[in-house]
Formats: sequence, structure tokens, C-alpha cells
Amino acid sequence: MSWFTQSISGTIGKKLLMSLTGLFLILFLVVHLAGNLQLLMNDEGQAFNMYAANMANNPFIKVVSYGNFFFILVHVIDGIILTRQNRAARSVRYAVSTKDSKSSWASKNMALLGIITLIFIIAHLKGFWYEFKFGDIPSVTYDGVMYKDVYQIVSAAYAQPLYVGFYVICMVFLGFHLSHGFSSAFQTLGLNHKKYTPFIQKLGMLYSILVAAGFAIIPIVMFLK
Repeated sequence: MSWFTQSISGTIGKKLLMSLTGLFLILFLVVHLAGNLQLLMNDEGQAFNMYAANMANNPFIKVVSYGNFFFILVHVIDGIILTRQNRAARSVRYAVSTKDSKSSWASKNMALLGIITLIFIIAHLKGFWYEFKFGDIPSVTYDGVMYKDVYQIVSAAYAQPLYVGFYVICMVFLGFHLSHGFSSAFQTLGLNHKKYTPFIQKLGMLYSILVAAGFAIIPIVMFLK
């Protein structure tokens, strides 16, 4: 067994891997949100369709995209292993009520929040990524260049009130997941200091609210249109 395998096989290694993959996904969400916000432009989907085409054809973006799928998989598997190890380690339940615990609701329910987020990711990939890659999507022409009209797929999905409700509720859970995961990742990496930790926690809270709200507002606005 190599030194790398030995390092990540322990609890500390798994937590470190969880933090690094989590920070990558946190950064990815910002980029993904920036691209999706083009759906709100009043151009009948031109900016978003051109953005989607660039994402599909850019070699660097393709590598990042495959890396993102890999990191999601690693993050999920690592989270499941850590959750099972933590539960197995609690051979004796605390007699003191957990109501007095300073831990947030999100920190106590990260496994549940992660499962809900995973369900959303699978549904999201099936409804958009899979359709973009393998679906029969009509084309649209801008300045003599043909593009897949991905905007119409998104627009049709966000015209369904049940899907919009599902999307928004999942974003609320994602926000809770991010609010704890952001500060926890920095703490695991050893960036925990009484002077800087409060700032990191506030930054994480601000990030989780803005990202979750940013994603949620898109289907709401498109539905109301």
C-alpha cells in the first residue's frame, strides 16, 4: 500500500479528502451559477445557448466537467464512509440532552442534507445534461452559426410548477449543506483561528445564501414569465 493510500485511508485523510473535494465543488457552483444566470437575459436564450455550446466544445471545460463528476462521486462516497464510521464510534449514547449542544442543525444533519442534494443532482443531470448530450434538441441560428436550443429545454422544465417547487426546496437544503460545509472545510485544513474563524463562518453563511438564492431565483423568474 502506497503512502498516499495509507494517508487517505485513515479518518483524518478521509476528512481532508472531504474538505478538498468540497472546496472544489464550492468553487464550481459559483462558475455554474454565473453561467446559469444568463437564462434571465431578455434575448430569448441566445446568450445561454452560446454559453452551453462553449461549455460542450471547450477542451479545458470538458476536462473540468469530468473532474467535477469525479469529485462529486468521491465526495459522496467519502461522506458515506465517514458517516458510518462516526455512527459506529458512538457505542455509548450521551445521557445529556443534545438540545444544549452548540452544534447547528446543519452540522447535525449533514448526511441527510447530502442525500437530498445528491437526489437533486441526479434529477438535474437527467433532465438537462443527459438531454443536452443525447436528446433530440432542435437547433437555432445566430449570425449564421447553428446552436442547440438548450434554452427551450430549460424553459419547458421551469414552466412546470411541481419541478420549480422541487428545485427551490432543494436549493434551501443545499444552502444549509453549504453553510456548514464551507467553514468545516477550512477548519479541517487547519485554518482555524479565533481571529479569522468568525469571518470564515460569516463568509460561508453569505456564500451559502447567495448561491442557493441565486440558483433558486432562476426557475422562479422563468416560471413567472
